[in-house]
Amino acid sequence: MKMKKITILLATVSLLYSCNKFDDTNVSPALLTQASTKALLTNAQQSMSNQLLGNTAASRLAALYVQHLAEGPYPASSLYSDRNLNFSGWYTGPLYDLQTIINYNNDGSSAANGNGSKNNQIAVARILKAYYFQNLTDIWGDIPYSEALKGKEAFKPKYDKQQDIYTALFKELTEAVAQINESEAAVVGDVLLNGNMAAWKRFANTLRMSMALRLSKVDAAKGKTEYAAALAAGVITSNSQNISYKFLSTDPNNYNPWYNNYNVSNRNDYAISKTLTDYMEPKADPRLPIYGEVLAGGIVKGLPYGRNAAVNIPAAYSRIGEFFKSQGSALYLFNYPQVLFMQAEAAKLGYVTGGDAEAEAKYKDAIKASWQMYGVFDQAKYDTYIALPAVAYSSADGHKKILTEKWVHMYLNSWETWSDWRRTGFPTLTAATDAVDSRGIPYRLGYPPAESTLNGDNYKAAVTNMGGTDDNYGKMWWAK
Repeated sequence: MKMKKITILLATVSLLYSCNKFDDTNVSPALLTQASTKALLTNAQQSMSNQLLGNTAASRLAALYVQHLAEGPYPASSLYSDRNLNFSGWYTGPLYDLQTIINYNNDGSSAANGNGSKNNQIAVARILKAYYFQNLTDIWGDIPYSEALKGKEAFKPKYDKQQDIYTALFKELTEAVAQINESEAAVVGDVLLNGNMAAWKRFANTLRMSMALRLSKVDAAKGKTEYAAALAAGVITSNSQNISYKFLSTDPNNYNPWYNNYNVSNRNDYAISKTLTDYMEPKADPRLPIYGEVLAGGIVKGLPYGRNAAVNIPAAYSRIGEFFKSQGSALYLFNYPQVLFMQAEAAKLGYVTGGDAEAEAKYKDAIKASWQMYGVFDQAKYDTYIALPAVAYSSADGHKKILTEKWVHMYLNSWETWSDWRRTGFPTLTAATDAVDSRGIPYRLGYPPAESTLNGDNYKAAVTNMGGTDDNYGKMWWAK
């Protein structure tokens, strides 16, 4: 009997070992070991909401810096209290996802199967990586790039100089556009452009055009070359091609971030800035009731910017307009009026031929396209508007007017506007009255505090290259 029991026990152990190897006993055979590339792409795109479009306090900073918005009950960021912010979420989130899409396709992983051709999946991942890295470097300056996203191969990645990052990103965008094959299967999981590969080319080329203008002061020759190449490769040419991030009114997990702030969290933190309403209201700009909430009496009332005093906003000042903050309101990334303003500036800077005549024509077209985009175009009102002394183009102040009207048009697309202001000084902005730093509007964000200990040597080298101090006032390479 004893021997029989031992035999049964050994047989049972043998069966368990051969079937489950012990460590697999509680592991479901249906469990995924790799995320599909379509899921990674969706996740990388949805990260835009947190990183850039207003779902976090940090992502709203630029709207305060360029005075599109003012703070009400809790003034802080508009007084420039934000010093060092963390960028690790960019690397561990969307950038990691996009690099994984590239790796899976290059390794022949089954996780890429059925989610678009290899060429198109890699190209889209490269374009989005360039978009995120361009925003990262324009916020912080020198950042980990060439050694980033390598895992255990580079636990302490070096910080690349912003100039080198821009050079690399121009190359990435050029190659990614060439890699797209519209005759092959489109990408799957694309909540931004729905697998439209022609639109992805326009996205990349429009980004490249914007980057080329960044070089206007530091390397105009290269900027001119990159601008011409981007334009020739095909940028956005009508409002029907505008690129925006579409939120979902039917999905609480994908509501517009401004709706979340006002209606879900009931915070009422922000109102349209008096700086902006003071510019728009005297000109009878028909976009004003689109940008800001219309209060009793039919007025849009801006909140004074940069005061260290708690103010209740509802019914007293105009919150963000419904066009921008309903549950499913889309937020623009790139659009046709923006491209026209860039073309106007390029003509004024001498990137293209035509001089002031070309600059003025594109400037007027940009204002018209902006009014059309917001659904307020009226020919008679437009004719009156562009003839106003404060708006009418002139050679003497053409550059200022182009950038000022672009600032108006780019309402809540504020990171780009912050870069325009840092590069050109336009529009003319007055720093917060009660600023916590007398140096005024920040030029950058400081590096994450943990970097000095986790990646000390590389952090110190980056700070030295940025001017020796890790504060908010070291200028971008392209702004020096």
